[in-house]
Amino acid sequence: MEELHSLADLLDLQEVDLQIDRLLHERQSLPELEEYRLAHERAETANAELTHAERDLRETSLELDKTDGELEITVGRLDAEQNRLYAGGMSARDADYLRREVEMLDRKRSEAEDAVLELMEAKEQHEARVAELRSSADDCARAKAALEAVIKEAWKVIDGKLAIKEARKSEIVPLVPEDLLELYEQLRESKEGVAVGELVESMCGGCHLKLTAAEVIDAKQTDPPRCIHCRRILVT
Repeated sequence: MEELHSLADLLDLQEVDLQIDRLLHERQSLPELEEYRLAHERAETANAELTHAERDLRETSLELDKTDGELEITVGRLDAEQNRLYAGGMSARDADYLRREVEMLDRKRSEAEDAVLELMEAKEQHEARVAELRSSADDCARAKAALEAVIKEAWKVIDGKLAIKEARKSEIVPLVPEDLLELYEQLRESKEGVAVGELVESMCGGCHLKLTAAEVIDAKQTDPPRCIHCRRILVT
């Protein structure tokens, strides 16, 4: 009688274990998990592009500041040399040298002004690109956070159900002899989670194959009873 109780408890244990398996599978295969993975990849890409664009903006801004500073120095020198030239009071040779210096500084000023304009345009383009990418990154972050909230809520519900099943399992396990429990766990690993089959009308509930009358007798004579076809534990 005690053995029959143990086998019945084992059947109950398997049902609970299968329910736990289903819940764990459900937890790991939420459709939102794949969506979250894709959202995470999009967020990573957006952040990487934003970081690159921000670096380009910083470099352009530094180059603009440098070129603007050089322009300011050149304009200052040009103004000073022009004032000296207009003031007169120097030899023809010195005046000729100073005119060439003024012409060189004027060309340098013009080139620097062109460079400043180009850098200002580039900076505006980089600023627009950074703003666009920052908006995209924010959108990706919000989408990712929304999916994360959905997943956490779903997991919370599943984990609640799992806790109930685990508590029930902890009540059943002490009722099953240790050697029988060990065999059960071994069969669970090799039989896709189904280690026990109830014998109903000579049919094994594990492999769903019929046993002959003689095979049923042979099965019942083993300890514990085992299906001759699939070797699962039989509960009669």
